[in-house]
Amino acid sequence: MKSCNFSYYDPNTVSEVVSLMSRHENAKLLAGGQSLVPMLNFRILSPEHIIDLNKVSDLFGIKENGNHLSIGSMTRQSELLNSPLIIQSSPLISRALGYVGHDQTRNRGTIGGSLCHLDPAAELCVVASAYNAELTVTGKKGDRIVAMSDWPVDFLTPAIDHDELLTNIQIAPWQGPQGFSFMEFARREGDFAIVAVAVLIAITDHVISKASIALGGVAAGPVRLYDVEQLIKGQSPGHELFKEAGELAKNIEAMSDINFSGVYRKRLSGGLTERALHGAVAQFRREHEEDE
Repeated sequence: MKSCNFSYYDPNTVSEVVSLMSRHENAKLLAGGQSLVPMLNFRILSPEHIIDLNKVSDLFGIKENGNHLSIGSMTRQSELLNSPLIIQSSPLISRALGYVGHDQTRNRGTIGGSLCHLDPAAELCVVASAYNAELTVTGKKGDRIVAMSDWPVDFLTPAIDHDELLTNIQIAPWQGPQGFSFMEFARREGDFAIVAVAVLIAITDHVISKASIALGGVAAGPVRLYDVEQLIKGQSPGHELFKEAGELAKNIEAMSDINFSGVYRKRLSGGLTERALHGAVAQFRREHEEDE
């Protein structure tokens, strides 16, 4: 199959994009095309207008902005994977991107495209949740900030209006030594994850002083395990604690679909959470030993 007919636009500025979107209600934005193009070809979507973002230079790049990283929505996944700035300050992002598709898809796919498509198992959505990312959305009324926790509205539906676009992602890297881990369970390498988990921890005086844990693949958007985070904070890391954390992670409300039941996803969530916590502690200890 091939797509229906549409009008094509390739603006150079964000203001031009906003103007086009405000004039054309049945329009779609083209970022990397990894999700949009197949949906066009199968006529799952039939927009009258396609607005290509690949010439909008302000949407590209990674910058330091005080204590935050500012990532343009059109920044390629491959650039994030290999960026020295990301690897040094927010290594969980690079670790997770190693699970995203293959080189060919990462070379085209963008962080903004992944966040806006909002696949339940998208690795970048899970990581954005773990980092408490803030998303800048731009429309004819100007900019507004959306917390990642408020971004998913429904299945494949982010908190963005038809005449707005995601322009920037702000992430606050953790300061000081950190342990991190990203794990997922998929049928084969490069496939969409059935369940994924991202973990960030800090350890002070042999006790977990800070933790952030996010799951993907279990609901319409990423799920933060706040109860698990509270359980492990102030505790010494160990097998019994992480086993208890894994059991607690199974208490989530997990969706069922034609492929896997919610019960199965709960079991995966528990096992992956336990393993990822061990992995994050091991990573922290390696870094700490190097510092010493």
